[in-house]
Amino acid sequence: MQNDIAADSLTRLEAIIGYHFNDRNLLKKALSHPSYSSEAGLQRSESNQRLEFLGDAVLEAVVSDYLYRSHPDLEEGELTRIRASLVFETALAVCARDLGLGDFLLLGIGEERSGGREKNSILSDAFEALIGAVYIDGGFAEAADFIKRTVIADIDELSLFRDSKSLIQEFVQREKGGTFRYETATLDGPDHLKRFKAELYIDDELISSGIGQSKKSAEQEAAKAAIKRLNIGK
Repeated sequence: MQNDIAADSLTRLEAIIGYHFNDRNLLKKALSHPSYSSEAGLQRSESNQRLEFLGDAVLEAVVSDYLYRSHPDLEEGELTRIRASLVFETALAVCARDLGLGDFLLLGIGEERSGGREKNSILSDAFEALIGAVYIDGGFAEAADFIKRTVIADIDELSLFRDSKSLIQEFVQREKGGTFRYETATLDGPDHLKRFKAELYIDDELISSGIGQSKKSAEQEAAKAAIKRLNIGK
């Protein structure tokens, strides 16, 4: 179990996220997974769960405000759909990976050994906790700026993660009138770090492939690659 985070590592992370903390203890808490706080003999409240709760609310508010202002023609249902395509586990894990957040996490021994630094659930929770920490330390405006840089700036890319498989299905039914299927295989590797490869075929033609930590996520990646290749929705 990693005992603490060196000051120079925190400085490096602050440079990456574009925000300098007045209270670095908030940053450390945002990086502390419950498995770490438990094994370190700390109170559960010393993990990042409370900050995650707060960050989730701030994130939803900022994204909602952006969508409301930038899409004055859209109805409530469509705004909700777009927001849901951004504020969910896989998309937030992508944002966390873009920052290299996994390298800075404090994890318990079990989570460390089981590849916790790459788990979508842990990364997305830490990302929301980081938002909560920025909000507490610097206020709503600083948190909103961080969200705009890391989430809203990539809104088109992130929105593909939730809708990719349904978009492929609609495309095949509408444009092709044919069939599609995914073929998934397990890649070599230790059990606790298993990865899967999915290949997407349309009318028996290999269109794209994707790799993920589960069959479902691999299929999502393959569908996302196909959307780009086929310019679906462009």
